Amino acid sequence: MIARVEAELAAFLDECAKTLAQLGSDLAPVSDIARQFVLNGGKRLRPTFAYWGWRSVRAETDDDAALITAAASLELLHACALVHDDVMDASATRRGRPAAHAAFADLHRAHGWAGDAAAFGASAAILLGDLLLSWADAMFTGAVSGTAHSRRVYDEMRQLVMAGQYLDVLVQARAGFSVDEALRVIEFKTSKYTVEGPLHLGAAIAEAPPEVFSGLSAYGLPLGEAFQLRDDVLGVFGDPSVTGKPTGDDLREGKHTLLTALAMQAADAGQASALGAGLGDRGLGDDSVAKLCKIIVGTGALEQVEQRIAERTAQARAALRTAAIGDDARAALDALAGTVTDRHA
Repeated sequence: MIARVEAELAAFLDECAKTLAQLGSDLAPVSDIARQFVLNGGKRLRPTFAYWGWRSVRAETDDDAALITAAASLELLHACALVHDDVMDASATRRGRPAAHAAFADLHRAHGWAGDAAAFGASAAILLGDLLLSWADAMFTGAVSGTAHSRRVYDEMRQLVMAGQYLDVLVQARAGFSVDEALRVIEFKTSKYTVEGPLHLGAAIAEAPPEVFSGLSAYGLPLGEAFQLRDDVLGVFGDPSVTGKPTGDDLREGKHTLLTALAMQAADAGQASALGAGLGDRGLGDDSVAKLCKIIVGTGALEQVEQRIAERTAQARAALRTAAIGDDARAALDALAGTVTDRHA
């Protein structure tokens, strides 16, 4: 299934590149960076969940061509979110390569163009993200233009990821350490968008009955939370050779997550002062990152988050046992629960 999604994406991006080429050679870097960003890496989780949402009520032998194309379009939607996210977070890398805005800035410097290279990179990346969103819509519409329910699910996914991103930005601006706010961001930015939404999209394309959607939600929402919490742990403690981002990058970016909220709640005065001062410091060295990591571990925050990941994963798996879905989908989704939460990247 993943190979078919990759092929769909490559073919679609080839056609998009041809369209842009009609406007002149200046658009070639846009096509190249888009292609590299979309095709070089990524877990393809959203297409995978969409496929198994579809298989919840459909057999492997059924015609799934429209589903595969629609599922592939989710990668373009996700690429839009990532490109914009990297601009907002000022992240220099993505999947071990320069982020889109960094690649455009490098292009500016290589040609010796006028103005500020970083500003050009940010502007170009914002436009690339908008273009990817437009392409995602075109690809999805071409696949399932006649399915009203699936269109509603897709539109809701687009709204939720943007709304969730705003909530994330708002939480960082408030600079608080609220557990409830951190969980709220996870619900809308990840749980509904990464797991529940794709599952519902696949089920909608398959014209599944209502009870299927409720069962998929009971699985998808807790698993989405566990997935994001694992991401938060890796953003602080992950191996950069595996994650593609420097160790402690989330600390330098000043991300207020459940991990940091729990650490701040349990910290003594000295620990709280150090954590508050270090979080968001772009110049934070490796030794300082290590000290903050020690605080997070020492307050028990890491242990609490790991426990919550285990609990939410177990909750998701338990929901599968009573979900009104096929046995193949049940087994695949159970395996996916382990894949997305027990990972190193």
